[in-house]
Amino acid sequence: MADSAQERTEQATPRRIKEARQKGQVSRSPDLTGALCLMAMVALVYAIKGQFILDLQRYLAGYFSDVAHIHFYEKSPVSLLNDAATFSLKLLAPFFGVSLLAVIASSLVQVGFLFSPEVLKPKAAHLNPMPGLQRMFSTRSLVELVKSVLKFGIIGCITYSLIKANLGELLLVLNRPPGGIYQTIIGFILTVAWWGALAYLALSLFDYMYQRYDYRKSLKMSKQEVKEEFRQTEGDQQIKFRQREMRRSMSLNRIISEVPQSTVVVTNPTHLAVALLYRQGEMSAPRVVAKGAGRLAEQIRKIARENKVPVMENKELARFLYKNVDVDQEIPLEIYQAVAQILAMVYRLKAKEHYRAI
Repeated sequence: MADSAQERTEQATPRRIKEARQKGQVSRSPDLTGALCLMAMVALVYAIKGQFILDLQRYLAGYFSDVAHIHFYEKSPVSLLNDAATFSLKLLAPFFGVSLLAVIASSLVQVGFLFSPEVLKPKAAHLNPMPGLQRMFSTRSLVELVKSVLKFGIIGCITYSLIKANLGELLLVLNRPPGGIYQTIIGFILTVAWWGALAYLALSLFDYMYQRYDYRKSLKMSKQEVKEEFRQTEGDQQIKFRQREMRRSMSLNRIISEVPQSTVVVTNPTHLAVALLYRQGEMSAPRVVAKGAGRLAEQIRKIARENKVPVMENKELARFLYKNVDVDQEIPLEIYQAVAQILAMVYRLKAKEHYRAI
């Protein structure tokens, strides 16, 4: 029974998956990223092939001409190397950009947006060579070895088949002019690269499915772990529920004791209610004694009417008081005028009631 309880037979819970992502543990296939990069670069070469060949042809013709006629005082070998490096950077810059975009797109598709500082933290366990040695003789290493053999084998077969099919054309390439030589060689390389990229992409899709399977398997939980997580989650929810209930109970008790003594209740008119207290000559400014939203606002209005406390509607003022003024805090200076107008209306209503009573 104890062994069966510890077997990882249950699928990972959302909480387990979230914690794994926070630690940087995600399902990702490096082969899929590599395949997409290769396809993007081959597609770019196809798109700019004509200009690419023309630029390369012009540069090589000028380069070999300069090398053959180097004059010590006119152009040094160092300057030729600098020119070569500059040209190479200009020629390869689009490929670097396309490969970077392909890597970002592949990561977003496989993992989504993820930043995990946990991965950057140094860990003493990484210095231990034993886990690495164990991984070298694990099933995962065997799978990686099989994948590598398949990749090289399939791409090698594709290259061999294409060379065999185009052998006659390749043997005659030296009899062509320089433009034809560039065209033939680059065209052949592109054909090999394109079919190799397609084969690599097909293999990488299988690798991606395997990585997802292996990832889900690594996150599986035992029944005991699921029970423990459920207990913790439910316990957290119960604690939060009790805390909310306590806050609500305290707010309700305060409403019951403070609202009957308040001077006026400002409403939204239905969603918010704020009770203000002001005693002329005793207080320097009106003070918020109770506030609430939803049911608490309804309770405030009910208690105010039962105790004949005036209820005034002022949406902007009620919203401001609810968001910016805490209970037992005096109102800020910028709303003195608005509150004074409401208090004046309250005093006028009380005065009318008093004269009627007389």
